[in-house]
Amino acid sequence: MGITDELSFFAANLNELDKRIRVGAVSYLNTRPLLYGFERTGLMNRIDLVEAYPSKIASLLLNDQIDVGLVPVAIIPQMKEAHIVTDYCIASEGEVASVAIFSEQPIEQLDRLLLDYQSRTSVNLATLLVKEYWKLDLGFEAAREDFRKDIRGTTGGVVIGDRALEQRKISQYTYDLGLAWKQHTGLPFVFAAWVANKPLDTDFIRTFNLANAYGMDHLEEVVAENPYDTYDLKTYYTKNISYQLTDDKRKGLALFLEKLSANPLIR
Repeated sequence: MGITDELSFFAANLNELDKRIRVGAVSYLNTRPLLYGFERTGLMNRIDLVEAYPSKIASLLLNDQIDVGLVPVAIIPQMKEAHIVTDYCIASEGEVASVAIFSEQPIEQLDRLLLDYQSRTSVNLATLLVKEYWKLDLGFEAAREDFRKDIRGTTGGVVIGDRALEQRKISQYTYDLGLAWKQHTGLPFVFAAWVANKPLDTDFIRTFNLANAYGMDHLEEVVAENPYDTYDLKTYYTKNISYQLTDDKRKGLALFLEKLSANPLIR
């Protein structure tokens, strides 16, 4: 039975469930492959989907306003109950392209780093790498909504998502955090995972997982559906973002959460 057939079978069974599952997803280009199957299967008939930036989705999950979300992994230690529910995530095996420190000066010459308000995992990763990998003593500052204009002189900034792909064409220096983590630890980095704050029905999880897989099998269609001149999306989806939640990625995730618990970073 192929993915499409399995989805049809399980989606039909889901129609017997009374309660709609509240799902939160990040509204960035890197989630388009994961959501592609949602929109082309019966899954959308059984969920209420909300899209927002990562830290907003995290807040919704922490406040039980959604049941499962594609959330920054840094929130996992804050949850009373956390279940990673699929085999897919937003991760990198090296250069991720859309999560980086940007600056006009070499990082060694910076004295202040602005931290993207849309992220939790990425700003924690940045502060950790500044201390452990680059071994610098920078001042960290929570950024405002329009902070990218302040990335100048000796002030750098952590920028994530689609805006980071744009910032690559603006800033003279780019320090990719996925690559820096890999060089620092030898492991991949998981930026976001599908996390539920309560046990979910096993048939729903199976269908949810298959919907994620559907998009992975149709990347050419995903690229065609999302025209984007700033960065080559085929490269982004196949070289930069790594979607399978492998054992090595789980090891990288465990190490990051271990470091997070031992360091007074930005939460």
